[in-house]
Amino acid sequence: MDEDDWLAGRFEASRPRLRAMAYRMLGSLSDAEDAVQDAWLHASGAGPGAVESLEGWLTTIVARVCLDRLRSRKSRREEPLDAEESRDAAEAVLAGPEQEAVLADSVGLALLVVLDTLAPAERVAFVLHDTFGLPFGEIAAITGRSPAAARQLASRARRRIRGTNPVSGTRLARQREVAEAFLAASRGGDLGALLALLDPEVVLYASVPTGVPMTIRGAAAVARGARASSGRSRCSGVALVSGTPGIVMADRGRLILVLAFTIGGGKISRIDVIADPARLEELDLAVLD
Repeated sequence: MDEDDWLAGRFEASRPRLRAMAYRMLGSLSDAEDAVQDAWLHASGAGPGAVESLEGWLTTIVARVCLDRLRSRKSRREEPLDAEESRDAAEAVLAGPEQEAVLADSVGLALLVVLDTLAPAERVAFVLHDTFGLPFGEIAAITGRSPAAARQLASRARRRIRGTNPVSGTRLARQREVAEAFLAASRGGDLGALLALLDPEVVLYASVPTGVPMTIRGAAAVARGARASSGRSRCSGVALVSGTPGIVMADRGRLILVLAFTIGGGKISRIDVIADPARLEELDLAVLD
């Protein structure tokens, strides 16, 4: 077996791990596949030479490709989505491949959403260290920082992901149960379960860039609307939204809509539907442990 065939075989054996790493960095299965393929082109062109660790070398190549893609993505975000682009994103969620939804669920859609709020180097440092266990010396070489600075990147990311929550543990746990039950009932189209979670006088406020602001009052009307959106709920997850458990919806790991709940006495009394890109950028999001 010549060197090219040997390298191709080793790369294919490593592909699942490299794809999993790229997916957490990029939040999109198609982007992750493209990044891994780009990495293979780099690796096959350079050849392993006398590298001490082939796995480490391949990890470095994929991580650098992902970091470049994240930096390019951030620079393109300087102009917010307009109404038509926001509508297209929402429709993409509805039509998204089942494989992507399953993968997002296994990783944690809320984690992907919060990761997307991080700076590129923070996201790469967190994924490489906290998920894949790379030492900060290797992360420093990938990000172009010192080991101490790489440690700080991961630490800042960790604080952002965990957030700061002033709500007591018992109260937060109960609110989380309500939010998770609402999401499960929406996915299952269970009208009775939805009604049981809603205050009879619940009010839903929706202000989206694709239409006129809307207000829906009463448990029956809100429950019917939630049941009708069961297709979207498969690309949703529970996260902390400004300190209270709510629901985030994402298209390929990128936040497009939030349901912010007001919960009291085990019931949802208010739902704010937030889809405006400017408002989404202002939200304080964190992952529930």
